[in-house]
Amino acid sequence: MSEIRSPWDPDSAEDAEASTTIPSTRTSEESLADVEPLRLPPLLPRRQNPWLIVEVDGSAACHGGLVWALREAARREATVVAVHVLDDPDGDPLEGSGRVRLRTRAAAHDRLEAHVLRAIAETGVHGRTRTAVLERPVFEALSAATQGADLVVVASRGKSLLRHAIPRPLSRRLARGA
Repeated sequence: MSEIRSPWDPDSAEDAEASTTIPSTRTSEESLADVEPLRLPPLLPRRQNPWLIVEVDGSAACHGGLVWALREAARREATVVAVHVLDDPDGDPLEGSGRVRLRTRAAAHDRLEAHVLRAIAETGVHGRTRTAVLERPVFEALSAATQGADLVVVASRGKSLLRHAIPRPLSRRLARGA
């Protein structure tokens, strides 16, 4: 009498695997050497984390704003950009942005870093700050955008328009079937 084996029998499964395995002429090291890593573009969140721009000029009011921004950044997972604004020196307006001396810019950046470190020590919020020294026209363009002006940013990836949203008029919602 012949013995009937079930396909779910572990002994028959081992026999089936042994009969269907194709011997490879390559070693596992050679096959791994031929495999190239798959390069995927980085995944970006649907909505970028917010940015908080804070003008720092050394006054007590600006320090309070910087402390508030650091606490808010920790709450909202945002990045604080502490900005010191350099005024244009008197002279020809066509000389461009290179008129500010590098020594002046470096000294302003050092003072800005000191203010940021003081605010970090006060709040305990680390890793959420960046610093920048801007010239007056750049900061005025950003400030105007906060007050209703359109701001168009042209970059290598394309153009973006920042425009204030028009508030919707208040309307009463009626219950369905009313």
